[in-house]
Amino acid sequence: MTKELYEVGEIPPVGAVPAKMHAWLIRAERFGEPKDSFQQEVVDVPAIADDEVLVYVMAAGVNYNNVWAAQGIPVDVIKVRNKLGEPEDFHIGGSDASGIVYKVGKDVTNVKVGDEVVMHCGTWDRNCPWVKAGNDPMYSPTFRIWGYETNYGSFAQFTKVQAHQCMPKPKHMTWEAAAAYVLVGATAYRMLHGWGEHAVRKDDVVLVWGGAGGLGSMAIQICKAAGASSVAVISGDDKIDYCKSLGARGCLNRRNFAHWGMLPHWKDQTGYGSWLKGVRAFGSAFWEVLGEKRSPRLVFEHPGEDTIPTSMFICDTGGMVVICAGTTGYNATVDLRYLWMRQKRVQGSHFANDSQAYAMNQLAVQGQLNPCLSRTFSYEELPLAHQLMFENQHPHGNMSVLIGATEVGTGATEKEPIPGPAMSLPKRDLHISPHPYPSSVPLPGIAPTPAETLGPVMVDDGTKVKDLMFYGLVACKPNDDLETVTRVMIENDVHAVVIEEAEQAVGVVSQTDLVLARQSRTTEEARKVMAREVMSEGCATCDMETSLSDAVSGMTRMGIHRLVVTKRVEDRNVPIGVISMTDVVRKLIVE
Repeated sequence: MTKELYEVGEIPPVGAVPAKMHAWLIRAERFGEPKDSFQQEVVDVPAIADDEVLVYVMAAGVNYNNVWAAQGIPVDVIKVRNKLGEPEDFHIGGSDASGIVYKVGKDVTNVKVGDEVVMHCGTWDRNCPWVKAGNDPMYSPTFRIWGYETNYGSFAQFTKVQAHQCMPKPKHMTWEAAAAYVLVGATAYRMLHGWGEHAVRKDDVVLVWGGAGGLGSMAIQICKAAGASSVAVISGDDKIDYCKSLGARGCLNRRNFAHWGMLPHWKDQTGYGSWLKGVRAFGSAFWEVLGEKRSPRLVFEHPGEDTIPTSMFICDTGGMVVICAGTTGYNATVDLRYLWMRQKRVQGSHFANDSQAYAMNQLAVQGQLNPCLSRTFSYEELPLAHQLMFENQHPHGNMSVLIGATEVGTGATEKEPIPGPAMSLPKRDLHISPHPYPSSVPLPGIAPTPAETLGPVMVDDGTKVKDLMFYGLVACKPNDDLETVTRVMIENDVHAVVIEEAEQAVGVVSQTDLVLARQSRTTEEARKVMAREVMSEGCATCDMETSLSDAVSGMTRMGIHRLVVTKRVEDRNVPIGVISMTDVVRKLIVE
């Protein structure tokens, strides 16, 4: 007879589904650090739909998305689902798992009760017109990440998944190892195999950022399986042996270079020249490690803002930079000349569809993909695993938590198909990279969504721009020479002047513009240059009746510190003053 509730580690008879289960829950009232947000509770075992499967979880993978879920940022996943009609006031996370099928819906044909499976995290509505038409479900508006955007993930005795998510568990892997690789492995596989003519192929050269991390370690092995050569970028020489054991030709230590960050403006000849020197040194080092002067046809990207300029530069003519994240920031800069003249491609990539996940898993089944498991936690340590991620104290590689399995090392029923070398990261190896955002963050589109949480940067208390602005402009005319413009700046102790013509603000000249104008010119030549030749055309403005909160949001969005304030006179917007962040700070902090 089936019990109502089984203790953690007490495996029910296969196919016997109890009414209740133990689970780690997140609730809105305890959003915060994972050590506090995750709490053990007993809840009902979820019912399944006709196309769903109930899996008894033996082990679960740990990913950063549920560190965000625990904090309720950048999205409150519970509130979003409630707005969509789901009644549960809790979240059970977990987007990677290995386990045993205990129940199947009536339409399920690919798995049966008793099958040992791993699950990928891509879900979608099978009745979506886009999906029914045979298109890539990754582009469906119904696509969701299981165990982050959906409820009842793998941090419980039972999880419910769509049948197509289930794949054969590699028989040579333990439960904890099998739970660790699917999310990162499938993501890397789509990046490298999902983009037509730029799919990785034999003898290709590939640059892999973060080679010792979860994504990078998968990418190196997928390249090796395809017959390609990869060079890994790492944060320390102590990771070289690890990456080489996975199949990398060699490694580049990014700490040996200092040109990272957003690309200098193309007008800044000195800054751009300095950056060019740095990126050329990186390229030369790449050739040296590779052992031949070939540039990478594929660049496997995920740091984003700090590295995209380098990735675009070093990528071979006709090659592709493929990116799935932006762990160093989202505002990446690109020298467009390299994009069009050398016909390179920048491709975004997000998780994987069924065929890509299945192909990746087949590599794992065949022994060509090591899960790169760095640490396994007990069931009671699940909050600790996420707390270490929150504090950036977790090791590289992938991590798992035992759920139904009671000890490490169980679950393997066959020998490893392709015995490989022992692989281990340096002891006490910790992350130093910034926290990545969740693998699926709703982005604002034309129409707002239930998940959208965008709002003003500051609370609207009724203050108008006219209440706080500085009246009067420090301005020059388009035909004023730069000596005149410079003297106006110095006399008024300002960093920029507005260029005004016919009672209209037509541009801005900043101190930076003056410095750039001096490059390649003598002092006398620079003094004679007209303001219109170096000014930044156009001027960010707001009406004096604009709310202060809207003005601040506008400045924040554009990354600027001041706006020219205008007043409507007949059919014209006449500039009358300036509102700056300094004025706002004075109001918010001092007054």
